[in-house]
Amino acid sequence: MLRDINNLDILTLTIMGCLILVALSKLLFPKRFNEFITLLFNTRYSSYYVKEQRFLDVFEGLLFLNFSLNLGLLLYLFLSYSSLEIITQSDVFIYALLIGIFIILKVLLERLLSSVLDIEPLIDRYLFQKISIRNFIGLLLIPINAFLIYTIKPNQPLLLIVFTLLLSIIIYSSFLFLKNNLNTFKKSFFYFILYLCTLEIAPYVVLYKIITTNQV
Repeated sequence: MLRDINNLDILTLTIMGCLILVALSKLLFPKRFNEFITLLFNTRYSSYYVKEQRFLDVFEGLLFLNFSLNLGLLLYLFLSYSSLEIITQSDVFIYALLIGIFIILKVLLERLLSSVLDIEPLIDRYLFQKISIRNFIGLLLIPINAFLIYTIKPNQPLLLIVFTLLLSIIIYSSFLFLKNNLNTFKKSFFYFILYLCTLEIAPYVVLYKIITTNQV
């Protein structure tokens, strides 16, 4: 059954904005973009561009903005399905802003902790891998969100499939990172585990509790 699309102005504009961001990233950085979309199948992108990473990077910035908007859209769809309260379409931008701020603050804290634990080289590579995978997921979310907005009304099984797919990509990319950096990882095993528990597990447990209790 097709959904009523007469009142999806903000969602449509958001999808169009995301497409423009992706188009800009490809137009301004064609070679890098072509290597980026093969991220899950080879290590060339991570191995080469990790050496050139900067805190302010236009390519990553465009794709990060796309990711934040798309994750905000997905969160809106999830909450509009599961929440008993009325959620307006403009809340998408609030969710995207909160997601962006959370991720930026988390990256800053991760870099600070890596400096304190003296594992900066390892964490720099790990952060670059995470940022790249996050931006890659942002690309995948464009057709997924469009499908959920215009075709089939979101339901629990569909949303579960989407979240499972995204989680599988994250787990797979983490496995690749550990595999490619096994020797370095062994030297800093204890500190890396401490890092994971502090900044990778605990924050998302808290976020999950907040989202599932509709306190966003």
